[in-house]
Parts: sequence; structure tokens; C-alpha cells
Amino acid sequence: MPDFIYLLENRLSADQRNALLQLREAARNAGMLLFLTGDAVRDLTSGHAVRDLEISVHGNALKLKKPIEKLGGKVWGEDEASRSLYLCFPGTVRVDVVSTHRVEYPKPGKPVFHPASILEDLHHRDFTMNAMAISLNEGSFGLLMDPLNGAADVESRTLRLVSNYGFLDEPSLLIRATRYRTRLGWDFDPRTISRYENAKNEGVIESISAHARSRELEQIGHEEDGLKVLRALEAEGWMKVLFPAWTSAKADEEKLRSLHELGYELLLQGVHADLSAGQMQLLTAKLAPKDLKALKKLMLRPGFVAEWEKLDALAAGFAKVLLAKQNAAPSASFKLFTNYDPEAVLWLGFTSKVPAVLERYNLFFKVWPEARQRIPYALMQEMRITPELPSYNEIVQAIFLELIDGRLTTPEEMRAFLEPYSPPAPPPQVTLRRTRAKRSAVARLKEESFDEEEEPEDSVAAEDDLEPMVGDEEEADLVLNVPKADLDAELGEEAESGEDELEIAEVKPAEVAHKPPVGKARISAPSKTGAPAVPPTDKKPAKTAKAEPVSPPKTAPAATPGGKAAALPVASAAKARPAPTLVKGKAAEAAKKKAAPVSSSDKRKKAATPAIKRPVPSRVQAKRPHKAPAKVAGKAASKTAAKAAPAKSAKSKKKPVPVLRAKPGKSQARSKPSRTAAKKPAHKPAKRR
Repeated sequence: MPDFIYLLENRLSADQRNALLQLREAARNAGMLLFLTGDAVRDLTSGHAVRDLEISVHGNALKLKKPIEKLGGKVWGEDEASRSLYLCFPGTVRVDVVSTHRVEYPKPGKPVFHPASILEDLHHRDFTMNAMAISLNEGSFGLLMDPLNGAADVESRTLRLVSNYGFLDEPSLLIRATRYRTRLGWDFDPRTISRYENAKNEGVIESISAHARSRELEQIGHEEDGLKVLRALEAEGWMKVLFPAWTSAKADEEKLRSLHELGYELLLQGVHADLSAGQMQLLTAKLAPKDLKALKKLMLRPGFVAEWEKLDALAAGFAKVLLAKQNAAPSASFKLFTNYDPEAVLWLGFTSKVPAVLERYNLFFKVWPEARQRIPYALMQEMRITPELPSYNEIVQAIFLELIDGRLTTPEEMRAFLEPYSPPAPPPQVTLRRTRAKRSAVARLKEESFDEEEEPEDSVAAEDDLEPMVGDEEEADLVLNVPKADLDAELGEEAESGEDELEIAEVKPAEVAHKPPVGKARISAPSKTGAPAVPPTDKKPAKTAKAEPVSPPKTAPAATPGGKAAALPVASAAKARPAPTLVKGKAAEAAKKKAAPVSSSDKRKKAATPAIKRPVPSRVQAKRPHKAPAKVAGKAASKTAAKAAPAKSAKSKKKPVPVLRAKPGKSQARSKPSRTAAKKPAHKPAKRR
């Protein structure tokens, strides 16, 4: 379905759009609804040129007579029975303003009109292609109403009757159907053909009304090719009913052809002349004066007859103005051709024999249009004079007039002429950009934050273990001297069994130096106090993927000879107890209770030391390639344990906490905070024996 708002704005001429605006204003002031109907809607839909406009209003259209005259429209005629006005607006725009009605036919050719709505009006039209309406009202502008599906017949180029008795009730439809078929080249619907032939054979054309006869006679002159339509009506026998004296032999065919050619040339130069009056003059050129006078009396619009009769006077007036001294300049003559009455320009060019007039027409058609090729469009583009400017067409027209006057001959003169029309250059676009230093700093910050997020906490703690400890010689770090393969084997078996948590039961021997920090199970090389390094257990090591960091001891510490409790690494328990074993859940707690007696001091220290649980390594970590077990001691063992510590799972990974490191040379123990371990109370080192 086409967009009728677009069609109304682009398919109609400027004069036709102006006429519609004035009619809309008059109808709005009178409180009436108006619709575009008839041939105009059909021509908009089918793509033909819109020649006449028909406006249907809710109410009495005769009440709009005075408001329209005030707006500049001329009343060419009116009809009391149908309450219709026949108007002409500037630019020779013919408009019929009719009241919406329904028609009854008590007798053939005797219509009776009754006020009705727009939908009832459309249901009583002649053909379905004319039974469409486009709203011109506010809020529904451009809305198409098509109750009889006339758009489908327009698309199929079909003439279809609205009423089965259309030819019988209104015999003038026989003449109208012939006219449409000749002008549009459309075919009848099969049923319409049979009804047409039946009505023609029955001679219903003799019942045509006087009003319908007047309309059809005048419409011949308004056709695009009036002579072709006149011959078609004559062949069907309808001219014998309309006006027997008027035949195709009474027309001047050669001059009609010249008139159409001149009208086409004027159209190319932007002059839209209506050929109706001049065409009627030539179609009746050989008609007797008596018959011509009678024919003019039968015309529907007296205003059209007056336009027809004053063609010669209009041409004489234009010739006088055209040859005046003040219009001798080419630009002044060109303005006259484009702004004067188009019908006067057409008829003077067709009838004049004056050499000066013919020379001006020759300049207008052939010489002056060549100056348009010298319009500096490239220079205008360079000076930012583009079609987007509201006054672009006026600027082009102004420079064209200067060119035909011979004033602009060089590019410098053209530039100087266009300079006042050139808009100022747009301000430079401001682009906010960060400096390279700031951008690189942001990039480095992102990289560091990414590295910190990817680095596991265990690796950070392992790096801390690799740095040397500064403190008293008596407070030696204890590093777990457990074969890597043993832990790998134990943890690998537990991971494959599907257990969620692992706990390590550890036994504390009596001779220890001090309790290691919470969260770290470490044993170092023999210190100066004489504590021997613990040899590995006799248990055959099993091969696994990686070693899991050992949790801090959860059993009560054993009592020392001095009466103080101290923690013992698992590796040193080989002399007192068997090697540490991996147990599960509640079974581990029961085994720990039976392992050794617990003193009161041990209970206090155990309460202050929270138990730490390590997540079970995933199956992917457990099935990594095995590494050969290595026996290391002291700080070498801590390096190996740090390298073998697996990363935490994705669920338990958190942002690492910065580690505070002691400066070398100070005799103080370094603090090693951990995210999982709670803050433990300070402890005193054991006394030297």
C-alpha cells in the first residue's frame, strides 16, 4: 500500500498543494470534515498525472463559497441539486467541492440527492476505482478509505461497476466508461462488459440528464488528448446524444499536435500550462459559429468558457509586457516567462507571428538553458553551498540569471558573487584524548591487577618462605621433611575417592624448639641447640601428581621435660609414633583423642589455635604427570614445598593480601599473615637446656 502522505506532498504540483491548504483552512473554520475523492485518488494510486481535484465535505459545500473567494479561489460554477462548487485556484487548478451524499434514481437519469456520510457516498459511486477517499483532516491526514477494494482494481487495471444497475440508473456512465477506457487503456470486468452491452443495446443513453450532458461535453476538453477521446465517443455513437454537430472532423488536428508539443517544451522549462482552453479552441476550430455558441452554453462551468474566450486577450497582454524596455534584459525576460500566466505564455507562443516575440521564445527554449551547464557546482560545494541549505534553489537561480546576463565570466567573479551566500565554516571538532603516559599507566595498572588476581595465595606464601629469616639462632624455623611422593599418593587417592575434606593427624614429640606459625608445617635443618633432623619414614612412597600443603597440627601438643607444651613437626614423630596418616571426617577426631594424653597447657594452646582445612585438589590437578620424589631438608625442603603447592580452586580464590617483610639486619621475627589463619597469640621460645 503506498504512502499517501508522501504522494500528496510529492505527486501534486505546488499550485495544487496550495489549493488543498486553502480548502483545509476554509473547512476547518467552518467545522467541516473534508476528503480527497474521485479521479485524484485514482491517479495518485495508479501513477497517472493528477489533472483535477475533487473534495468531498461533510455538510453543505455551498457555505464555503465566500471563504474560498476570500482565500483567492474563483468560483467557476455551482450546482444546487448536488450542493457542489466548481472552483479554480491560481495556476489554473480546477477543484470540485461536493457535499457527501447518497443518490436515488426514481427514474433513469433523474437522480435525487440525500446527505450522507463519506462511507455511504463511496458506496454510491460509479466505479470501484473512484470509490476511494483520502482524509485531509487533522489527526487522520493521509488515511485511505477503500470500502469496495478499489485499490485492487487499480492494480489490475480493471473497470468494475459499483452497482449492478449503474448503467441503467445513470446512462452517463456509458460515456464515462468509454472515456476512461480510452484515456487509461484499462479493460472492463467481464460482468461490466455484459452490462455495458445490454445498456447500450437497450438505448438507455437517451435518458441522460442535462447536468450529466454538460459535464461530459466539457470533460472532452479537459482530457490529455481530447481528439482521441472525441473519436472514441464518436465511434461508440455517444456524440450523437451529447452534441451531434461536434465531430472529429471539426477539429484542427495539425495545430493540436503543435499545441501539445509547445506545452511539453514549456513543461521542461518549469512552466505548467493548462491546455484545456486552447485544446477546446482547436477541437471546435471548424465548427459553425452558431453551433459553437450553443456548445459554449452547454458547458458545465461558465468560468471555463470565460477562460476559453479570453485566450487571445491574454496572449496580447503578455506580448506587450515581454517587449517592454524594462524587460529587455535576459534575466527580466526569463522571469516573465516563468512567473506570468502560463496559459498566456502558451497561447502567445502558439499564435504569435512577431519576430521579436519569436526570438524571445527561441532564447527561452534553446539559448538560456545552456547557461545552466556553466553553474559552478564544484565551487559551490567548496564554499559549503550544498542542497541541504534552505535557500539552495534560490542561490542556483540567482547565479543562473547572472550567467545569462553575461556578468559572471571568470572564477574570481563567481567566487565573489557566492561569498555572501557561503555559510561559515563549522568549528573544529574537539577530541578529548588521554596522553600516552596516562594511557600506559592505566595499562600497567590493569596488568598488575590481573597478575595479582591470577597469582594464588599459596604461591605468595611460598615466596615468603624462600626469603631468609632474621632472628635468634635459637628460634629456628621447622620445615616438614616429608617425602613429596607420600603426600602426593595420599592426596591423590583421597581426591579420586570423592571426599571433600582431608585432615592430618599429627603427634607432637617431647623435644621441640618452639611451635611453628599457624598455617605452616615446617622443619628445618639441625639448629645449634642440637635438635636432629628427622629422617623420612620407612613407608614406601606412592607417586601422585602434586603435594598438598600440610595443615597445622590439630592434636594436643606433647609435654616437654620442662613442663611446657610445644608443637612437633610430623617428620620428627618417627621416634615416638608411627608416621602421620590421612584419615577422614569424624574418624580423624576419634583417632586424635586416643593418640596421647593432653595437658592443661596444651588445651589452652589448642583452643587458641584454630584448625585449618584445605580444599581437596580437583581431579585435573590430581591426574597431572608425576614428578620423581626428592628428599630435601631444611630450607631446600621449603623451596620444594613452595614449588609443589597447588593453586587454590576457582571458588576459593580470593584477592591476595600484601605480605609485610622484615628488613635485613633487624633481630625480629617476620610476620606472615594468612587470609585463612586467625591471628594467634604471641608465644615465648623454649628455654635452652
